[in-house]
Amino acid sequence: MNKPLIVIFTTIGLDAVGIGLIFPILPRLLEDVTHVDNVAPYIGIMTALYAVMQFIFAPVLGALSDRLGRRPVLLISLAGAAVNYVVMAFAPQLWMLLIGRALAGLTSANMSVATAYITDITPEDKRARRFGLFNAMFGIGFIVGPVLGGVLGDYWLRLPFIAAAALNAGNLLLALFVLPESRTPGREKIGLAALNPLRPLRWAFSMKNLMPVTIVFFILSATGEVYGTCWALWGNDVFRWNGLWIGLSLGAFGLCQALSQAFLPGPAVKLLGERGAILTGIAGTCVALVVIAFAKQGWMVFAIMPVFALGGIGVPALQSLATRLVDENRQGQFQGVLASAVSLASIVGPLAFSTFYFVFREQWPGAIWLSVVAVYAIAVPLVLSLRFRSGDHAGI
Repeated sequence: MNKPLIVIFTTIGLDAVGIGLIFPILPRLLEDVTHVDNVAPYIGIMTALYAVMQFIFAPVLGALSDRLGRRPVLLISLAGAAVNYVVMAFAPQLWMLLIGRALAGLTSANMSVATAYITDITPEDKRARRFGLFNAMFGIGFIVGPVLGGVLGDYWLRLPFIAAAALNAGNLLLALFVLPESRTPGREKIGLAALNPLRPLRWAFSMKNLMPVTIVFFILSATGEVYGTCWALWGNDVFRWNGLWIGLSLGAFGLCQALSQAFLPGPAVKLLGERGAILTGIAGTCVALVVIAFAKQGWMVFAIMPVFALGGIGVPALQSLATRLVDENRQGQFQGVLASAVSLASIVGPLAFSTFYFVFREQWPGAIWLSVVAVYAIAVPLVLSLRFRSGDHAGI
């Protein structure tokens, strides 16, 4: 693997670590700064704030990377992430934590730039595999983040943020000295209109062949939010799992997903094509969801994990397909649109699935997984409606 890809994948992993490390310590941290027992509303506010900032700034950073180049935008975002974690490490008041979490959402919006960078340096026939590695690195980071946050937080509540600041600072230095620019920046001037976060969304939805892809990205991302929202509640309600078993099951899920995304997307796309790989991923996930919806014993959940892992091939194949729908001068902007769709899903998904879960919790907790299957069903006709040929672009 070449050095630029190592830097990019490291950046993605650190973004995921930053998202996950706060989960185990956030309730205690908020109790420490607010001095109240019921911190649930504050947790909701911080989670939504992070996602909103990603939603707003992902297309902005993507568009800026088209104009200024990928490298400077990535360097600025890495520097901002390091500063943000230092702020959160020593913030004595709630408003400072809110500012820090907002900055975290802004700087993690650099994933759209990282995706565009991979597109720049990767031939079309290798994109599915590299996007699989991209998602695998994010999955690994999301597994490492909560573990790191929990272990370090037991020593000192603020220590996870100092560790994250150090990791981001190291990655900044690595990118500064190793990462080359992947494309020639555009010559046109940057107007205020280009910084409007809704403009790229309007552009995407004005293109007939971009809208279905964007909606499918939103659906797949929204369904992914159900696990972090409902898994622990469901595991306790159905199997009386304690924290250890919930952690082990989530770890097994994350590991299977990471392995699947690292090794299967490239061969799957060669064998099935991008559309076939996406549909196969959806089918594998739906079969697994139906099984766990009716599962009566915990071992059944672990047994179905390899089938669950098939879902990992869908998103990289969709990302590979999406890169062929716009020309190279719009890759950053379009990847920003897709990142915004993911961020919007991370706002809507948890609210919708948690509400559904509590409606059916007493009668049948497993119903939550069938609701996810129903949402996936909406995506299938959209995937079948996609029309593209190799080399086609959406135009500008």
